[in-house]
Formats: sequence, C-alpha cells, structure tokens
Amino acid sequence: MQHLTLNTGIEMPILGFGVYQIPPEDTEQAVSDALAAGYRLLDTAAAYGNEEAVGRAIKKSDIPREDLFVTTKLWIQDAPAEDNTRRAFETSLDKLGLDYLDLYLMHQPFGDVYGQWRAMEALNREGAAKAIGVANFYPDRLIDLIVNNDITPAVNQIETHPFFQRADYQDLMREHGVQIQSWGGFAEGKNELFTQPLLSEIGRQYGKSVAQVVLRWLTQRGVVAIPKSVRADRMAENFDIFDFVLTDDQMAQIATLDGETSLFFNHHDPEIVTWLAKRRLDA
Repeated sequence: MQHLTLNTGIEMPILGFGVYQIPPEDTEQAVSDALAAGYRLLDTAAAYGNEEAVGRAIKKSDIPREDLFVTTKLWIQDAPAEDNTRRAFETSLDKLGLDYLDLYLMHQPFGDVYGQWRAMEALNREGAAKAIGVANFYPDRLIDLIVNNDITPAVNQIETHPFFQRADYQDLMREHGVQIQSWGGFAEGKNELFTQPLLSEIGRQYGKSVAQVVLRWLTQRGVVAIPKSVRADRMAENFDIFDFVLTDDQMAQIATLDGETSLFFNHHDPEIVTWLAKRRLDA
C-alpha cells in the first residue's frame, strides 16, 4: 500500500474502501471482507446510516487501531452549529466504537459552515480528530474557508473520475496543502465506463480490468480512491493495482475523456442547495 502525508503530518493510504450506498445489514460483512483483502482506510458518513456496522467489523477484525485509518463525515447541523457539531461527532464516534477518528469531513458546504468548522478545529486540537477536512467544496468555497480560518482542511473529497477529472482543481488544492480524494471514482458506471473502449484497451495491455485501470489512473495522479463493492472478489481485484504503471501517453489519452462537468449533481444549483440544506438525519 502507498501512503500520502497530509498537512497534519499523518499518513493516509492512497486506496481505501467506501461504504456509500451499502445497506446497513450488508455493511459489516462487506467491511470485514475489505479488511481481509488488505484495505486499511475505511470511509463512511453519518448520512450513510451504517457507521455502527462499520464499527462492528472493525471490532471483530482485531486489527490494531493504529493500523487503521477511519473517516466519517458531519452532516449539516442546525443552530447552534458548534454545539451540534460536537454532539454529532460524539454520536458518530460512539456508533463506530472508537476513541478517535483519523479524519473527520464536513460532508456538504452548506449551513453554518464556519460554526461547524470552528467545532471541528477544536476537535482536531484536542486530538479527537487527527485530521479534519471537507467534501464537495468547490474552489471558491474551499479558498474562502482556508483564508478565514486557522486550520486548512487536510482533505477535500469530491467527485473525480475519468469523465470529470478535476485536474486544475487538484493543482489549486496542492498549492494550499489540501489532499484531493475521489468519490464516485467509477462514475457509478455512467457513460458505459466499464466498457469504455480506451480504458478497455489499456486494461488489455496489462491484463487488468477497466476498474483497475481507473484506480491506477487515480492513484497515479495522487488522488485517494475509495471504491465500493459488496463482492469479496471485486474488492481483491480493486486492491490489485500496484503492480503496473500507466505510461505518460496513456495518462494523456485518458485525459481526453474529461467532460469537465458533474455526472451527478451541481452544488451551485439552487434546487440542489435547498434539498441538501433541508435534509436532516434521524439520529
């Protein structure tokens, strides 16, 4: 496994396992299989509703805590945001059965972002969250957060895949010491990703699947990837990407697939903003 050093000085695996859209009843087994396959970065969120199942798998694994890198995410909080952020953090920590988080992300750039971030900064200073970051922040919101606060986010988890590559944004984040992390690395199969001719041809040259080519492309760019699967064989396949290297020409060819727009939703769309900002978790 390769690791990247975050702006806090801690190391983060470049490849992990995500549990978005895995039902709670299937999550414990999926995470157990992922840990058995060698994954040590686990990514969940309060909004996914499966933190408890992730925690059970961690406990059952008997893997030393210091060998794991666990991320969860804060959903939008009602006022007072600082108090409720701490409450939400403690709820997530309790569900996971952990004493600390390796990374705590603000899931959406909405609500009282500054109140939430102040609470997250406090959790970071206390050592309860070894690193803090954000998700779904576009450049304007990220830079605004950086210049108006004490702690720079360690990570920004954003939609990143061959059809929305975010190269210029990655360069901007690098300038400010923010690590890019991909969600939706396989674009959920949109645009017929898994049979895309260029990616398929590159895969044939190495005896690799399209999924492996995409994960190699992401990690070779220095993008942290968190593929999801409920199949143990796919987990093992996704993990097996460190025995080949894409050439500069192949990287340039994949760059031509960039459509430079989201395949999911636009965080600048007023309807999306309204929908996300009004959503509240049951817990």
